[in-house]
Amino acid sequence: MDDEPPADYVAFVTLHAAGLRAEAARLVGGAPVAEQIYLAVLTDLAGRWRRLRWLGRTESHMRERLTARTAQWRDDQVYEVDVRVLRPPDPVVPVFTPAGSLALRKAKILGGTARADLDALADAEIAWVHAYLKSQWRRLLRYVIGSILLLAVIVQYVTWLGADPV
Repeated sequence: MDDEPPADYVAFVTLHAAGLRAEAARLVGGAPVAEQIYLAVLTDLAGRWRRLRWLGRTESHMRERLTARTAQWRDDQVYEVDVRVLRPPDPVVPVFTPAGSLALRKAKILGGTARADLDALADAEIAWVHAYLKSQWRRLLRYVIGSILLLAVIVQYVTWLGADPV
């Protein structure tokens, strides 16, 4: 896993950041923990990004992880949660005509005209770094376990060689 997020991951987060953040807030009833759940879902997605991208399951996995993280949060609650359904926010860019303005029609044709939202870019970077650190710890753990097993095999073999053949 690279220490920098790939461009397609950043684009995915930019595209889904507002909806994911709003859905997390809706599922937890506007609790302050919604931001933590949002970042945890992005971290889970970043840790499996290449495989999910190859399988084409990025959006479904994101919804599954959001559901799982929310369910985990609900299980940890001591009290009943009053869930209120919030109205979705109005679109940021109003469309004036069915085809949109001239700039919007050109933006569909020209590549690279849209800049990533800085909040979404920061969230993508943070989630990717958390997933990267998790992968580094897992790699270290695999090396330690492998070394211990190798040592045990060597000790067992030396013990077998030194045994008296009676």
